[in-house]
Amino acid sequence: MAHRFRYSRWDGSQTGFDLDALDLLDRMSDHLARDGDPLAALRRLMEQGMRDRNGEEIEGLRDIISQLEAKKEELLESGDLGGVYAEIAEALDEIVEREQQGLEDRQTLADFQLHDPSSSEEDRRNADLARESTASKQLQLDMLADDLAQRVQGLQSYEFESNEAQDQFDQLLDKLRQEMINNAFDQTSESMQNMTPEDLGRQREMMNALNDMLEQREMGIEPDFEAFMEEFGDFFPGNPQTLDELLEQLADQMAAAQAMFNSMSPEQQEQLRSLMDNLLQDMGLQQEMARLSQNLQNAMPDAGWGQSYQMMGGMPMGMGEAQNAMRQMGMSDRISNFLKQASDPRSLSEADIDGVRELLGDQAANSLDRLASMAKDMEDAGLIHAEGNRMELTARGVRKLGQSALKELFENLDAGMLGGHDIDRVGIGHERSYQTKPYEFGDPFNLHIGKTVRNAVQRSGGGTPVRLSPDDFEIEQTEQSVASSTVLLLDISYSMVWEGRFVPAKKVALALQTLITGQFPKDYFGLVAFNREAAEVKPQALPTLDSPESQGTNLQHALFIARRLLARQSGTKQILCITDGEPTAWTDEYGSHFNWPDTYYQQRLALEEAQRCTKAGVTINTFMLGDSPGMVHFVNAMARINKGRVFHTDPWDLGSYILQDFLSGKQRIV
Repeated sequence: MAHRFRYSRWDGSQTGFDLDALDLLDRMSDHLARDGDPLAALRRLMEQGMRDRNGEEIEGLRDIISQLEAKKEELLESGDLGGVYAEIAEALDEIVEREQQGLEDRQTLADFQLHDPSSSEEDRRNADLARESTASKQLQLDMLADDLAQRVQGLQSYEFESNEAQDQFDQLLDKLRQEMINNAFDQTSESMQNMTPEDLGRQREMMNALNDMLEQREMGIEPDFEAFMEEFGDFFPGNPQTLDELLEQLADQMAAAQAMFNSMSPEQQEQLRSLMDNLLQDMGLQQEMARLSQNLQNAMPDAGWGQSYQMMGGMPMGMGEAQNAMRQMGMSDRISNFLKQASDPRSLSEADIDGVRELLGDQAANSLDRLASMAKDMEDAGLIHAEGNRMELTARGVRKLGQSALKELFENLDAGMLGGHDIDRVGIGHERSYQTKPYEFGDPFNLHIGKTVRNAVQRSGGGTPVRLSPDDFEIEQTEQSVASSTVLLLDISYSMVWEGRFVPAKKVALALQTLITGQFPKDYFGLVAFNREAAEVKPQALPTLDSPESQGTNLQHALFIARRLLARQSGTKQILCITDGEPTAWTDEYGSHFNWPDTYYQQRLALEEAQRCTKAGVTINTFMLGDSPGMVHFVNAMARINKGRVFHTDPWDLGSYILQDFLSGKQRIV
């Protein structure tokens, strides 16, 4: 079936593209230029965050952790746990006041009957009895203890005069029972709203069955979880699919209740313990809840049962509100600790993103979700290969990294100096060589139809239709009319790292390698890195090149290796030297040596090697990243010997200078 697409002019209202693997590689380029370690680069992005191509912020772990800690502080300052008891005390005072009003009404009626001439003798006796009963009940109310638990217990055995007061007290007891049970179970469960005595009985049956399951597992017997959920699933709105998932939900809730209890003063703890005994013991719930708490602590010992928080707010908190604050603070601690220990973006897939969403909102949760997918997106795109704790760039990733560095340099070029240089097209001056090669990613798509179809036929064994695959592609090579050979000398001494020059210099090397291999395939490019000693760096090893922070600038050895590499090449030969200091090291038959500040001997050896390069027809162009008098004197001396050019620039303009110099030379040659 044909697919149809509709295009329209961009008006600013359309939704742009999301962050993709190539965007990530671009944002990682500076980090990758340090040591070529994708895991370390992803870790830095994970910690710092970034913006996607739409300009939307993806918060890093540092920001998310900071927000979680601020949320915890906000919760700590949100209220006072004394409100749990203040709320109960206020309700009890209102009930007693209503009962006392009922007693006063009864007393007034009895007094009227006693002094009413029309009252009968029996009415007066009843009035006397009422006055005595009222006085007795008033005495009971006056004798109620200040302790909340004992006050509740006293009213439980009290015979109310006021029906309204009796109803209000019964409702308060039901509410307290419900809140205490909700300490262990999700408060949003419809099964726990406005529970009747029959509901409480079923609650006890559920907890008994749950405890039996936990104890069976403790003995090595796998319980029938499906049968349990079929009978009692309405108690768990989170719809857990396994017993472990159910235990995690219950442990979070009961650990929050335990944290609230731990955070109370000893007097408050005793009050709550007594209240629970009074309200739940007669229904058998207290024993089952204590049993459940112990079983959960055995099954989930790391749920934070010993956690406590010092609430510092002035607003009294109710029991449900206090427990929810404890749950959120525990969640904040747990997520913060997990994120602080995360050293690999792949581990973020196990982060509690729903918890982050509850605490911080969609922005932070979506950011965490996108951070968690970074490594997988890049691996799916074929840019990195991950195995265990190792992660490395693929060949495609290396090419893309070089293209990213080259694109960055071209964007910074002065177009008026060079004209347009679109690196994605074949440049002027190429001729057909009538040779072909298998297509590789990044090659100009100059397809040789005949050989491509032949490859497809050979692969499939003949027949029609002939179906092509990327492995069949064969491209026609072009021949550069004039070839050149370039060796880049890259200073990786300690000062390059210390002064922040190594990363931009390495990015220039990546870009130049990509430019030459992609746009000038007949040209030669070599790379030599040097500090105390020098060594050739193969193209595939360039992304992982790092600086050992070794003292020494052994330009003599670097020029020697470059001259030897160029001796095997043809065409115009040049050396591009990036350095930030005069020679301080040299190499002889005994090894490499370093000496500073006396550099006369090292400079003389390097100038002698520059003289040999000159005799071999090799031009040396030097890009100075420093301006010490010793370096300026040496570089000028080398330029007089070799007739090469000298550029003095800072690290961030280095790429523009080198690219302009290289491309200008190519134009001049053609």
